[in-house]
Amino acid sequence: MAASKKDPLIGAHMSISGGVHNAIKSGDALNCRALQIFTKNSNQWKAKVLTEEDIEKFTQAREASSIRAYVGHVGYLINVASPREDIYKKSVASLTDEIIRADRLGLHDLVMHPGAHLKEGEEYALRKISDSLNRIIDATPDITTRLALETTAGQGTNVGYKFEHIAEMIDMVENKARLSVCFDTCHTFAAGYELRNKKDFNATFRKFDEIIGLEYLTVFHVNDSKKPFASRVDRHEHLGEGELGLEPFKFLMQDKRFASIPKILETPKGDDQKANDSRNLDILRSFAK
Repeated sequence: MAASKKDPLIGAHMSISGGVHNAIKSGDALNCRALQIFTKNSNQWKAKVLTEEDIEKFTQAREASSIRAYVGHVGYLINVASPREDIYKKSVASLTDEIIRADRLGLHDLVMHPGAHLKEGEEYALRKISDSLNRIIDATPDITTRLALETTAGQGTNVGYKFEHIAEMIDMVENKARLSVCFDTCHTFAAGYELRNKKDFNATFRKFDEIIGLEYLTVFHVNDSKKPFASRVDRHEHLGEGELGLEPFKFLMQDKRFASIPKILETPKGDDQKANDSRNLDILRSFAK
């Protein structure tokens, strides 16, 4: 399908199995216009070296693709709020490596869950995360990929479930141009921000703008929620099959403020990954018309 500038900027998280370039091929097969990848194995500290050949294959696939927005997501082990010194050191080193990898691939944003304080308290976590981001940004002065703080559900001791948390972290980071925000619909709803009717949808984004600033919003994760409103539990569901229903996604796709912001599915892949992603993408496309 030939790309058009009018095509909605939607896509999905794709596997990098067999090489990062394969994610682009998978995205093209679904007519994606946006793509999210891990830059390495998401459940390991060690990363396979990203070779010049890897980057060349990715670049070639990108040049032949109709995908217009490229986003990365950091590995699941990273916690730059950890009070455990060994985990903290590994997390800072790993996040530094990941932002370099993302930049070498030309990814616009690298999404990260801010971190969990492990019973040390939220203010402890917010300060430690911000200090870590300052360290990492100072150590990578030539990087253009932004670190995108993701809104969280607030499960366990994770911070980022309040817009005030995100705003406070941004405030404590010196080079704010290196930061952005990823708004996850499932997480934000589960954290207690209503999206299910137009009045509440607009009120939530008005609050986001007042507290954080819409200028920081550069990525959406588009997911329904298995768990109820304000449950503080992070469980993604297919669009329209969870507690959010379909209306919030219609509001999102038809809001002109967000037309140029990539919207990435992280809905369950299941046994038939292509069919599941295709069904969810079709829903978003139908709402964009």
